[in-house]
Amino acid sequence: MLRPSELVERIRSYDANANASAIDRAYVYAMKMHGAQKRASGDPYFSHPIEVAGILTRFKLDSSSIITALLHDTIEDTAATLAEIEDLFGFEVARLVDGVTKLTRIQLQSGQAKQAENFRKLVVAMSEDIRVLLVKLADRVHNMRTLHYVRNPDKRRRIARETMEIYAPLAERIGMHEIKNDLEDLSFAELHPDVRESLVTRLKFLRETSGNLVICIIDQLRATLSQAGLNAVCSGREKPPYSIWRKMQRKNIGFEQLSDIMAFRVIVNTVEDCYRALGTIHSRYPMVPGRFKDYISTPKPNGYRSLHTGIIGPEQHRIEVQIRTQEMHEIDEIGVAAHWKYKQGAKNVNGRQYRWLRELLEILEHTSGPEEFLEHTKLEMFQDQVFCFTPKGDLISLLSGATLVDFAYAIHTAVGDTCIGAKINGRMMPLRSVLQNGDQVEIITSRTQTPSPEWERFVVTGRARARIRRFIRLQTKVQYTGLGRAILQRTFRQEGYEYSEKGLEGALREFKAQTVDELCSLVGQGLLAGREVVVTVHPSIKMSRLSRIVSIATYRRHKPKQKVSIPIRGLIAGMAVHYAGCCHPLPGDRIVGIVTTGKGITTHTRDCNTLEQYVDQADRWLDLSWGEDLEGVTHHVGRINLVVTNVPGTLGTLSTMIARNHGNITNLKITNRATDFFDMLIDVEVRDVRHLTNIIAALRASSAISSVERAH
Repeated sequence: MLRPSELVERIRSYDANANASAIDRAYVYAMKMHGAQKRASGDPYFSHPIEVAGILTRFKLDSSSIITALLHDTIEDTAATLAEIEDLFGFEVARLVDGVTKLTRIQLQSGQAKQAENFRKLVVAMSEDIRVLLVKLADRVHNMRTLHYVRNPDKRRRIARETMEIYAPLAERIGMHEIKNDLEDLSFAELHPDVRESLVTRLKFLRETSGNLVICIIDQLRATLSQAGLNAVCSGREKPPYSIWRKMQRKNIGFEQLSDIMAFRVIVNTVEDCYRALGTIHSRYPMVPGRFKDYISTPKPNGYRSLHTGIIGPEQHRIEVQIRTQEMHEIDEIGVAAHWKYKQGAKNVNGRQYRWLRELLEILEHTSGPEEFLEHTKLEMFQDQVFCFTPKGDLISLLSGATLVDFAYAIHTAVGDTCIGAKINGRMMPLRSVLQNGDQVEIITSRTQTPSPEWERFVVTGRARARIRRFIRLQTKVQYTGLGRAILQRTFRQEGYEYSEKGLEGALREFKAQTVDELCSLVGQGLLAGREVVVTVHPSIKMSRLSRIVSIATYRRHKPKQKVSIPIRGLIAGMAVHYAGCCHPLPGDRIVGIVTTGKGITTHTRDCNTLEQYVDQADRWLDLSWGEDLEGVTHHVGRINLVVTNVPGTLGTLSTMIARNHGNITNLKITNRATDFFDMLIDVEVRDVRHLTNIIAALRASSAISSVERAH
């Protein structure tokens, strides 16, 4: 365990102006507050924050970060308060400590929800000051190094999985590759101990058998560059076991088939020298096609810059060479922490300069809860990138597998919300098209366009998915509220009372609703019956079971005197009003709505057999009619049953006749096969009942079709 003097000495080795007295006071304060607390290993608890501070000195962090590391567990695990820390160590340290605190006081329903909430708050904190994340990562490194002392194996695996899924990708995103490799290797050892042990054994054997091969390759690379007048430092490094295993899994290959277990680095003085070194190496050794990557002209989102190339190098070995400057190398190793060295006077690197972090904050705005946020941010952090360009030449970095909709949302949420089409390299393409490196993309927008729920099926970025879900959630809420209000108005009139929102306010507490709109939404979703609300507002109502039972035959013959006409449009999936799949109602049909829990209104034709099960649930029935504004709407699905002759050309005749009558087949299913005839079920997009009837009449006139009728 580091003594105070040793800790101060480490800091002063890179920061002569370090606040030694404050560091000493923080050291003593942490030791005093943690007192006799013990860790799972049996060591005094205060050894943990001291080790965390020691880890941060390797990355040359400022005094405030070191003090924060010493104090980061005091609020959570001791009697210390934030106000006391601010009085003793200042506002900056107090703010950092507050950001790092694990927030275990939050009482949530599940461990997953708790993890998600803590991560959400960590993102908010680190968006203000990236040092919060640096301290948190160092804290996680030390916890992982002592994980084997935790007796519960399930707890060990949960912590290791959380580290692998959240903290290692976060470390990679800010360029802290040394920490990322530590976290991945420690998690790998817990989650897959046998696999890791096997890889370590193979790597050891490879080192022993290859002998001086690595030294020989380094010497030849250095000599080649020296002959070209380049002053270069060459080195070789072995890839970590987890990185090797992940590549084996991703490419489905064995250990023996890997060609880049060793990566060789060439460090030169300037950016120009990087490209000169690349040209020299390519002129001397054959290049492996498809293995060149230029991260200098197009840096990774975490700021990583380097040239990567694969060559058939010295001794005819296929190797990977990374070419960079010393500054690039340090940023690769310690990421954002390198800014304290290269940006003099910028002791606080604001996290908002990172585009990916801004996008995480935007996802946070649009998600409905912490678990959804965690889902989307895992998508953002755990995949490779693809680079595309706008028509103006601006570079947009996206996840591998991203589509045109992802690209639109990456430009701006308003562009994503209103996109109706797009061009890839000047050619119109479907919005679900997957982008490739180097594609030039032009997004076409329309003010009348809104996000489609279909987009959620193919987008891959958390930002796009969160925005689409938010739009659907808001639209659904508006639909539920309007539907619930219409149901309540009808129910009040049926009972002989005037609908009054003021009266509903008195019922809010009974149904645990905050507002009248929320109460209406509960009714619209089918979670609450309209009659229950009326009885609560007017307790004098006497309801007998006989008065609630409605005869379906009577209901079909006679429409209610007080009719609530709700326009039925081609609503997007998930809205409060949707069509029943059992009868496929079309404009022109007489229709009725059934309030369905969690779905709002399900629209049926009045002769639908499904209605039989609701015979004694009158409060769930709602009379509907087709609105006036449905003229020109074509996207309604009608279903027909056919028996067709089994002769060549029948299917072509069938599809041609439907197309000539301006119908569009959306689904076709053969329900029964025989030697002479096939039974088919076909879904056809039509305008209304008359349109479907015309198609059926045309099909009946064909000799190839034995019989056809509308399916119910």
